[in-house]
Amino acid sequence: MDRPLVEPRRTRLLLGAVLAVVLGLTAVIVIMVRGGGDDVNPTWHAGAIRGTSPGSAASPSPAPATDTISLSATGDIIMADAPDKIPPNGGRGFFDDVKEALKADLVMGNLEEPLTDDTGYAKCGADGSACFQFRAPPSYAAHLRDGGFDLLNLANNHGNDFGETGHRNTQRALEQHGLKHTGDRGQITVVEVKGVRVAVLGFSPYSWTNQLNDLDQARSVVREAAAQADIVVVQAHMGAEGSDATRVRPGSEIYYGENRGDPIAFSHAVIDAGADLVVGHGPHVMRAMEFYKGRLIAYSLGNFAGGAGTLSASGNLGLGAVLKVSLHRDGTWAGGTFIATTFQGGGGLPRIDSRKRGLALVRSLCERDFPTTGARLGPNGEISPPN
Repeated sequence: MDRPLVEPRRTRLLLGAVLAVVLGLTAVIVIMVRGGGDDVNPTWHAGAIRGTSPGSAASPSPAPATDTISLSATGDIIMADAPDKIPPNGGRGFFDDVKEALKADLVMGNLEEPLTDDTGYAKCGADGSACFQFRAPPSYAAHLRDGGFDLLNLANNHGNDFGETGHRNTQRALEQHGLKHTGDRGQITVVEVKGVRVAVLGFSPYSWTNQLNDLDQARSVVREAAAQADIVVVQAHMGAEGSDATRVRPGSEIYYGENRGDPIAFSHAVIDAGADLVVGHGPHVMRAMEFYKGRLIAYSLGNFAGGAGTLSASGNLGLGAVLKVSLHRDGTWAGGTFIATTFQGGGGLPRIDSRKRGLALVRSLCERDFPTTGARLGPNGEISPPN
């Protein structure tokens, strides 16, 4: 510490000492004088406490609201295909069986259909070619809210099934029920959770969303998000799909002639740019989980809900999960749990899978696809980094 300069005017020093005694202060008053002139410039040296002002009693800075927050996430959610395929009771209680499992400080899902009435536009033509499009009534946003969701990703291959109008109607329906959304190109959705700012971004192969095939754009928007928040979560609709699409390998994945991204290169790039968690979906099956630079990548959480028969529940297509993660304020790992789910039977509503089939599948995929970096999964789904 630099040696303090002493104010030459003794009267000021004497007055300061007297006041200190009278007030019972023990703080040492140091007055710095610049160049021996009359302009006084108080400075705070080592041991001074931030947030105090000259002459005030020193007090500790307020502690942060919390050091750790919890997040939960799911894979693909389709509740209905209006007007013909509607779940029992109009979707009321759709998420009741998994509501407890979803509970976290921030609950996220991938909504793979618009919430809209018929807009007059449909992605699939009448030529009979293989094509899938879905929509649920706007009122179904209430079922997501009642299930405990806080934020929905809309960046996926069904987000625009009913055109730009259907997409705007979806955003409006979610907002009317107090739900956040993310997924538009350049969109950074920041949510404050227990005093921690969490930024969530949605990526897909499509131009209206943040681009997982444009790594420069992906890095740029993640860096921008990292400057705005304490924690950055990337939602990514990536990879080929189908019952045989469980494996993760280096390189781009092509599905029906469409480049669905290079999941490994993309996930590593966004973590390098500042992301703290990558939540993957899109293949409609479970995939491995990997730790990269201490951050978790869940390459696909599979199908979470296929209401009224909208999604096949055959074999591993009927398996999903609730991913629960705890992160410190700085984004570092604090713990996690994998809860296996299924939607076989019961109108396609998600249920806890007592057989834990998804857990066994993902454990084996981690060992095969990422033998040194794969997540370790305990008997009850406890997630831990590799050694």
